[in-house]
Amino acid sequence: MRPFPTHSPLRILTWAFLLVAAQLMAQQTPEPILLWPEGIPGARVDADYTETQDLYESGQLRGLTRVSQPTLTVFQPDAKPTDGTAVVICPGGGYQYLAIEKEGYKVARWLNSLGVTAIVLKYRLPYDGIMEDKAVGPLQDAQEALRWTRRNAGSLGLNPGRIGIMGFSAGGHLASSLSTHYAEPVYTPMDDTSARPDFSILIYPVISMQEGVTHGGSKRNLLGESPEPEQVARFSNEWRVTPDTPPAFLVHATDDLAVPVSNSIRYYQALQANGIPVELHSYQSGGHGFGLGTEGTHTDWPKACARWLSVD
Repeated sequence: MRPFPTHSPLRILTWAFLLVAAQLMAQQTPEPILLWPEGIPGARVDADYTETQDLYESGQLRGLTRVSQPTLTVFQPDAKPTDGTAVVICPGGGYQYLAIEKEGYKVARWLNSLGVTAIVLKYRLPYDGIMEDKAVGPLQDAQEALRWTRRNAGSLGLNPGRIGIMGFSAGGHLASSLSTHYAEPVYTPMDDTSARPDFSILIYPVISMQEGVTHGGSKRNLLGESPEPEQVARFSNEWRVTPDTPPAFLVHATDDLAVPVSNSIRYYQALQANGIPVELHSYQSGGHGFGLGTEGTHTDWPKACARWLSVD
């Protein structure tokens, strides 16, 4: 059989198909791993509370609601990471929804392009029907996710001293909660592996539960309609910073009408007062929920973050 001419339509279509197939393969999401294979601490059973997927018109997964079974999805870079850095990612969604694609898988692939291993945490969304204490359910998942990553550092080719946490919006609250509550005994771990992140990356984060600063939906979903002042103070993470809180990289848009930029400013000031390395990028425009950035002055934050990671 004669070969196709170099520029034949069939050959061009064949190469186009192979290119698309390769791109699709590159975008495939790894299989998730159960975070609590031996059982979730403090779990309750509600048969009517089942995970629901939110899809784009194309059928691609956009986000998740009613999450009750937490998982980890590990994205490893093609090239072996030089310094063994890993980042656990907490997508946002007001503690009611997980923007798992835009603030999870997409971010993981970007981190892979930097040679960083990324682990997307699908954490439980606070709901009394599936957990004894909904205020600590997500924190339990975040603590165990850091411990799991550190326990498995050897098999994943990671440096156990270079494992960070990253969060967007309400996921930023969870990431800052882990950074300030990593030693709080919210469950009984299987060993003495530390849950302390070595650094945090907080993108338009909810930090405070204080009125006038917080995001109302995140506060209500996590703490309930009328939380006690002690609970509000407990999860206002700008008040929980100590000299042992990990360094942070913060990104926020000044025109964010959902989560005021004062959240990041308060956390920045608390870290600075405790002598902790911190970098804050407050952009003129961008609003809320811009992810890796598409337009506005905030679009350079991934470049700034990459530089910060290289010197952190």
